[in-house]
Formats: sequence, structure tokens, C-alpha cells
Amino acid sequence: MCQNHGVAYLKPGEVAVQEIEYPKLELGSRKCEHGVILKIVSTNICGSDQHMVRGRTTAPAGLILGHEITGQVLEVGRDVEFIKVGDLVSVPFNIACGRCRNCKAGQTGICLNVNPSRPGAAYGYVDMGGWVGGQAEYVMVPYADFNLLKFPDKDQAMHKIKDLTLLSDIFPTGFHGAVTAGVAPGAIVYVAGAGPVGLACAASCHLLGAAVVIVGDMITERLEQAKSFGCETIDLRSKTPLPDAIAAITGSPEVDSFVDCVGFEARGHGTETGTEQPAIVLNTAMAITRAGGAIGIPGLYVTGDPGAKEEAAKEGSLRIRIGLGWAKSHAFYTGQCPVMKYHRPLMNAILFDKVQIAKAVNVEVISLKDAPRGYRDFDKGAAKKFVIDPHGMIMN
Repeated sequence: MCQNHGVAYLKPGEVAVQEIEYPKLELGSRKCEHGVILKIVSTNICGSDQHMVRGRTTAPAGLILGHEITGQVLEVGRDVEFIKVGDLVSVPFNIACGRCRNCKAGQTGICLNVNPSRPGAAYGYVDMGGWVGGQAEYVMVPYADFNLLKFPDKDQAMHKIKDLTLLSDIFPTGFHGAVTAGVAPGAIVYVAGAGPVGLACAASCHLLGAAVVIVGDMITERLEQAKSFGCETIDLRSKTPLPDAIAAITGSPEVDSFVDCVGFEARGHGTETGTEQPAIVLNTAMAITRAGGAIGIPGLYVTGDPGAKEEAAKEGSLRIRIGLGWAKSHAFYTGQCPVMKYHRPLMNAILFDKVQIAKAVNVEVISLKDAPRGYRDFDKGAAKKFVIDPHGMIMN
């Protein structure tokens, strides 16, 4: 009888739940004494996973997906001192050693020791070190004492697990986008994209004290979800120029802060709705952000996109109007969110009822066998965040 199952990427548009090896405390040919084995309590489908499943990366067939993981500790290596068997923990999607210069500086998204090809690693993701993903029943997590966030009370955590599961990625990522865009009390903010990260970012902007949070998207259900927790919205299928639509809300065609929660699969809007334009969000950001404003870019941009329409874009080269951003003295902040910088304070915000992030992103819990359906619905633009419950610990 197989002891583990996981969601595998098979080919563009197709994933399947397959039998996979039960994890071991091993790294290649050596023991991983700093690691733990987790029984997965919840693991989420992310928009970044969807890029791979659409065939828009160089992800190999057979890759076990999943970088958003919350679990219960079943086994610990002999070098693990502070994490104990039975602990309920959140796993940052960044894998970090805690020892290199970047980790010591808090830049855990670009750890130098966990990926032989480039700085930074993640579970179940293309070019991110070859680590087995967590959309499964069990997974191995290295450098456990450094990486894992232990929930202080397991019963309290399970009561709020639909919120706490979002600490592994999208809540810190959305918050990071807002922080790096300079969102502060009284700010006027534009969030591009009302997918789960965009919605988490919009909720984060409210948490940071923004005066107005405007969310732009082309899917009606996602815009309605943004409205449900106090956001202003703009339907980008409209022929109204975006600066005019913003001015109709705030009285000014510009914003203080702009957050790109779309990334490289962006499409044109207005008169160009539906055409793929991978640089449109970045160019729009420079057009509508005031001089001296900031642009946070948690949306994913890749170095290899085999599905791109233009040859340059296949290598991540986009037609960006950088001169405009330079002339307006914009600040740009890109790259993976360093989850550990934010996950503890955001956990406290959840536990002490300062934010209802699961409600904001519209969490739907599904079983592991329903993961392929979750991917299909998400690809169609469902205004939901799909949370996989491999052992029936949430739904029961």
C-alpha cells in the first residue's frame, strides 16, 4: 500500500494525483539531520503553480507541485533542537539555510546554499532547486529550526487554519507587495490583479492603513470579491482610460503606490482586451504612479517562457518604458517575498482578529483527489483560493 500521494504536473493543462515516495530525512546521499517530516494539514494551489501547469515555464513533466504548506511534525532529525514531534507549523515557501550572508540579512528568498543553479529555492517549483513539492500527504522540510513557524496553540490554530494556511505564501507575498510599494496610512493604492495574491495584497493595504485601495481586473467575480471587503474596483474591459477611471474615484489620475499582482501573463485591456502583453502592467504602473511613488512587483516574471508570443519574451526580455519610471523617480521592488520577515506578525494579526484573510481571498477547501478540478477551475478565473486538505483534517 502506498504511503504517499502527490499532485504531479504531466503536460500543459494536465495534472494528476499519483503515488510518490514517502519522504526521508535525506539530501541526496547524506542524512538531513536538520530536517523534519510533516504530515500535511493544508497545502494550497497558487497562481505560480498555474503558470507551470499552463506550460508557460520550463517545468519538467512529473514535477510534484506545491510550495504552500502547513503541517504537523511527525519525525525530526537529530540536529533539530526546538521543533518537536506533534508541533503544528507553517512552512515558508522559500527554502533557506539560515547560514549564508543573505539569510543572515533576512533575505531568505535568495538563500545561497539551497539551489545549485541560482539564489533562492522553493518546494515543487521549476528551477528552484529540485525540492519535492507539498501538494501531497507528507513532505520533508530542511533547516527546520530556522524555517518553520510554530503555532503557539494547536487547537486555536486549527480553528483558524483557513486563515493560517495562507501564511506560507500569499498573505506575506501580498503584504510584501504593499510594503515595498510604500503603502502607509492615508495612501492611495492601485492593485493590479484580483487573483488570490491581489486580494491578499488589497487586504494588506487596508491593514497598513491605506485610505483608498483600488483593484483592477477583467473578471467580474474577482472584482466582486474585492468589493466585498471595501475595495474600489475598475473593470479593465471598459473603454475608459485607466487614469480617468482612477480620477473618477479619487479626483486624481495618479496613485501613491502601485502593486503588480499579475506578472508576465498579463493581457491588454480596454480596446486591446485579450491580447497578451507581458509588459503592460509594468508600463501602466509607471504611467499612473505619481512622481516619487513606489511600485511593488510580487507578480511573477520568469527567465524562460516557452509560450511567449515574442522571441525576446521567451527569455524574459520585455518592452518596458523604463525612461518614464526614471523621469518620475519611481522606486521598483521585485523578487520573491522573504516570507520569514512577515509571517510571525501576520500570524498574530490573524490570531487576534485584526484581519480575515481567508474571507478576503474566498478560501475553498478541497480534497487531494479534487486537486485537478481545483486547477481547472482556477485556470478559468474562479474567484477562490483552493486549499487542499489531504487527510480530511479541515473538512471533518
